[in-house]
Amino acid sequence: MTLDRNTIPITILICDDDEDDRLLTKEALEKAHISNSFRFVDDGEQLLDYLYQRGAYAGETGAAPRPGLILLDLNMPKLSGREALAIIKGDKTLCDIPIVVLSTSQLDEDISHSYQFGVNSFISKPVTFSGLVDAMHVLGRYWLEIVELPRLPE
Repeated sequence: MTLDRNTIPITILICDDDEDDRLLTKEALEKAHISNSFRFVDDGEQLLDYLYQRGAYAGETGAAPRPGLILLDLNMPKLSGREALAIIKGDKTLCDIPIVVLSTSQLDEDISHSYQFGVNSFISKPVTFSGLVDAMHVLGRYWLEIVELPRLPE
């Protein structure tokens, strides 16, 4: 399944500091038959650089296409997912990008704070790969087929 808004499939931006988790998430998305383009960043600072097209993402046409969906880990070095979420949802140019927290945390405080800062969904990372595939299938079906997303800027 591919989300096709205005004949251009959306980019899914995955922000996670753990390389193994990034690869497992990508594999799970592919196994769930989600064929959108995936981009990866390692922490909240890189996420903001990507979104604001600065640093390593400055100047290169197509290096940082605006994501239609962000999968965000909370616990990262430099700038945490919590801090990045607050910045993104507080910026009127970025706040309409759907963000799904994908975290090992199951703390009520993390879940509550994430929603208070405007996260669109919170998913606790399943402990098995098959559980992750199932979660990505449901996530893909919901975010990429069922809901109406804002049109991407031209």
